[in-house]
Amino acid sequence: MHISRPRSILLAGAVAVTLSATALPAAFAAPSSTAVISEVYGGGGNSGATLTRDFVELANAGSAAYDLSGFSVQYLPGTPSAGSLWQVSALTGSVAPGGRYLVAQAAGTGGTVALPTPDATGTVAMSATSGTVALVSGTTPLTCKTAADCAADTRIVDLVGYGSAVVREGSGPATGASATASVARGTSLADTDNNAADLSAGAPTPVNAAGETSGGSGPGDPGNPTEPGTVRVHDIQGTTRVSPLNGQSVTGVPGIVTGVRTTGSRGFWIQDATPDADARTSEGVFVYTGSTAPSVAVGDSVLVSGKVDEYYPSATTQSITEITAPRVTVLSSGNALPAPVVLDAASVPDAYVPSAGGGSVDSLALDPSTYALDLYESLEGSRVQIADTRVTGATTAYDEVWVTVKPNENPTRRGGTLYSSYTDQNTGRIKVMSLDTTRPFPVANVGDELSGTTTGVMDYASFGGYNLQATELGTVTDHHLQREVTRKQRDKELAVATYNVENLDALDEQAKFDTLAAGVAVNLSSPDIVSLEEIQDDNGAVNDGTVGSEATLKRFTDAIVAAGGPQYAWRYIAPVDGKDGGEPGGNIRNVFLFNPERVDFVDRAGGDATTPVTAVRTKQGVTLSASPGRIAPTNDAWADSRKPLVGEFRFHGKTVFVIGNHFASKGGDQPLHGRYQEPKRSSETKRVKQATEVNTFVKSLLAADKSAQVITLGDLNDFAFSPTMDALTDGQVLKPLITTLPAGEQYSYVYEGNSQTLDHILTSPGVLRFDYDVVHINAEFADQASDHDPQVVRVDVNAPK
Repeated sequence: MHISRPRSILLAGAVAVTLSATALPAAFAAPSSTAVISEVYGGGGNSGATLTRDFVELANAGSAAYDLSGFSVQYLPGTPSAGSLWQVSALTGSVAPGGRYLVAQAAGTGGTVALPTPDATGTVAMSATSGTVALVSGTTPLTCKTAADCAADTRIVDLVGYGSAVVREGSGPATGASATASVARGTSLADTDNNAADLSAGAPTPVNAAGETSGGSGPGDPGNPTEPGTVRVHDIQGTTRVSPLNGQSVTGVPGIVTGVRTTGSRGFWIQDATPDADARTSEGVFVYTGSTAPSVAVGDSVLVSGKVDEYYPSATTQSITEITAPRVTVLSSGNALPAPVVLDAASVPDAYVPSAGGGSVDSLALDPSTYALDLYESLEGSRVQIADTRVTGATTAYDEVWVTVKPNENPTRRGGTLYSSYTDQNTGRIKVMSLDTTRPFPVANVGDELSGTTTGVMDYASFGGYNLQATELGTVTDHHLQREVTRKQRDKELAVATYNVENLDALDEQAKFDTLAAGVAVNLSSPDIVSLEEIQDDNGAVNDGTVGSEATLKRFTDAIVAAGGPQYAWRYIAPVDGKDGGEPGGNIRNVFLFNPERVDFVDRAGGDATTPVTAVRTKQGVTLSASPGRIAPTNDAWADSRKPLVGEFRFHGKTVFVIGNHFASKGGDQPLHGRYQEPKRSSETKRVKQATEVNTFVKSLLAADKSAQVITLGDLNDFAFSPTMDALTDGQVLKPLITTLPAGEQYSYVYEGNSQTLDHILTSPGVLRFDYDVVHINAEFADQASDHDPQVVRVDVNAPK
């Protein structure tokens, strides 16, 4: 899914400042010899003006590049009123030693000459004759409105008051500003903290970081060049994940348009038809047009001017190298496109990504012959092609499908790709999307084939990482994947199932109830006990204090009867409002359904949302202090998370304890494809605590009766090879049944093309004979009632010891 991305608002106007890497001055009385505002012009677009926009120019008289990340230029009217506020324009990038940095501000209706390409853009309409501009370390608006108060604010690097400005440095403001004149420092950039002495009026002379000036002087025409500049796409992309030109302006970058995106993050891709010899440097790049639909077509030969930017979809993802605020000259149309790079089992490496010891891989030199993610990064923005690929992740609601270019990489029995360890990533997975919005996206299930060739541009997104934005999409060959139906339990077998029903509540459409009900009655063959996860309160996300689920469960159990199943009874403990996590207002909880014709529930009073259940030793064996009950519900392991539900059942004269679980989600973990390698799994800490609590409770049952039959099950949100599972099985008190299946069947969930296991059933040593099945009815299908597959275990409770 390529999310429509938040962007810094494009601003309109410009400011010039000399910057320094030295410490900030404590007050105006300590002049800066390096960091100053070099020119201010507020007459852009006014009557009589030549330039169309206001600007502020910054300059760096220091000997090292000055980093502007997190800085801002701020403006205050010359005579501020009580309601006057400082207006902020955020800055990015840096200023080279001796260089300039141009901040464009608001445009007017007058003037005929555009500024050179700005390095930052704001929306501030500055006065032509009087105002104050400050260069500030930070983006929080200043609050000072007098010269004395501003002199005491150590965030201010430099300040220029002009005209009749009340807030200024020294004895008076710089004078002479008008619709046709700016105030600027001399060539020495001297700063004596006296605006009147340091700046003088004259014709505006804006200069950007590339050395361009209005009228086209400098390296290339900043307007509409007809000849290529000196920078090529591979110069922009460089040999690492971050452009060596990040934050800099470029002019006349040549390329052929290879793809156009008209929705979401609008823009287009260009690719240089004359590549260099370095396999690490991509020849393609995305040109981001923001809210404006691109006016180019595939096959156009263009020259692009703009600013290079590394856009991070989130704090933990890799970046996308882009040209922003573009100006485009179309030289010709209908040109042949560069040949695509073929991605297949032979070309994609088996290693996934280099290690950075948990740090960022941004600065590591790419090694595309060794690492799959390095290969994909070396092709970012370039044309690629795949052919006859197996579908490993079904078509989603966001019109995307996962395929693998490695047909023999960890295949599952039903056509997916198994995720089997933290160190063995599936390198052949690629997410496919389409740039053609005129045709419906194909619907595919796991195991189908995306046949023929699919060609497009390599892109990157926060969800899923590298993806192919198709300009030519193959066709789906249906391999007719079938939903499974498990066998019916025998009379002597107790069938216990787990099913995550994905935020089910009484306000859902009847179709959802009917499909989930058929899954229980038909596909699971009506188990005796069903432990449900993600049952919400009766009005779902409505946050009004409702915590009961009676209406939801009645609709669900009635639908099961209509689907041919038994009339289930239910037990649950309603959570304290807002204390169990999940969708706000939903009050998610675990629930037991049971068939009273086959199994008895032992009701024992005392269980509530905050009282912990305990094991009670009796002459007849172990019992629960309350049934149903909750495990350590006030322990911080369960803060803002679902509490395990424990029930005591009787079947054919035997007691069976069932523990329904829904552990904390993986939200907050760093992605497999992200910038930090190896990724941190921060959410794991909480699940390990939760698993330890459940393990401790199971041990208490077994301490009272070592032959107690305990079934622990549910959505544990973790893998069989995880520390969570290690904590849950500590002391060999529980056996994870997923590991008893053949390797190609050990999954119940599909995420980003990986077939994996988040749902589990575990049994205590007292369970001697069982038959276990993951019933695949959802996760591999485009049409799914839940994103989880249910599981069932059939236990012979009277198996001889």
